[in-house]
Amino acid sequence: MSYIQTKRWNVNKSNNQKNYRENIAEAALWLKAGKVVAFPTETVYGLGGNIMDDDAVKAIFQAKGRPNDNPLIVHIARREQLNALVSEIPPAAKELMDAYWPGPLTLIFKASKNVSAAVTAGLETVAVRMPAHPVAYDLLLEADVPVAAPSANLSGRPSPTTADHVWDDLEGRIAGVLDGGTTGVGLESTVLDVSGESPVIYRPGGLTFEQIAEIVGHVEVDPALLSESETPKSPGMKYTHYAPKGSLTLVRDNNDIPELVAQARNEGHRVGVLTTEQRKQSYDCDFAFACGSDDDLLSTAAQLYTGLRQFDTEQIDVIYSEVFPEHGVGIAIMNRLRKAAGGRIV
Repeated sequence: MSYIQTKRWNVNKSNNQKNYRENIAEAALWLKAGKVVAFPTETVYGLGGNIMDDDAVKAIFQAKGRPNDNPLIVHIARREQLNALVSEIPPAAKELMDAYWPGPLTLIFKASKNVSAAVTAGLETVAVRMPAHPVAYDLLLEADVPVAAPSANLSGRPSPTTADHVWDDLEGRIAGVLDGGTTGVGLESTVLDVSGESPVIYRPGGLTFEQIAEIVGHVEVDPALLSESETPKSPGMKYTHYAPKGSLTLVRDNNDIPELVAQARNEGHRVGVLTTEQRKQSYDCDFAFACGSDDDLLSTAAQLYTGLRQFDTEQIDVIYSEVFPEHGVGIAIMNRLRKAAGGRIV
């Protein structure tokens, strides 16, 4: 694709408020005009395009190198905008929106005829969420159009949690980046299908199974999350994703990591370990990244993608990762690590 001059706006609210409003207004105007703009949400940075403009939607796929059979999530700022996007709003969806919107929850509805097949990848459903980040909210409110926004990274790479991550992947490929600092949750939204008889989790994320079940009771899980032989139905789950450039392997027993590291270093590799603060000094490797703390999975989630990208910065070509407890947000952490490792686990 041809080079695009990419603009970067500083939208940290601690800076001049007048400049903040002007930057939001300009980025919103660009979105309405069909340009593609990256912006922070509370999960990861999203790459936004006006869903009413098929050329803008196509530009998202082109900038990311994203397969066009991978549906996009539509972002809105006002609940009323949902009416034009979906054909019905089930009672369970209303309860979940009351509880968790705005927030890291994407809901899949039966789509109305207003939604382009370019957004839904030809499916009869559409995924919608209302982000909680103040910059995302102000931008979407100002633009006043539904915005398709997958993660703002090259397809297959770790999702971006800072504007620098976006810049590294997409500078010269998109119109602009709203720099709102580091995101909070650090993992993508939970994707929940509410278009059928029972709610089904298609992608674990920032909102946990337990939090959803607390509102709607019975919740099912997409079989593809439990079996590699099943075809996943959610954005980010269908292809190898979140991967660093080096070869990543998950290791069930931390005691096995030193021997694996030594063997790989003897073979001439630069070796890294993804661990926690408690064991960062335990490994004789070229680079160890402490991904949060043993007793705080939320801190692990927030730093996961930064860690995976840092291995690239350190030119690490073999990476071993500890595994994390699979409860709460740990389910989403391990889901992303398995995808990043391409299923390699010892």
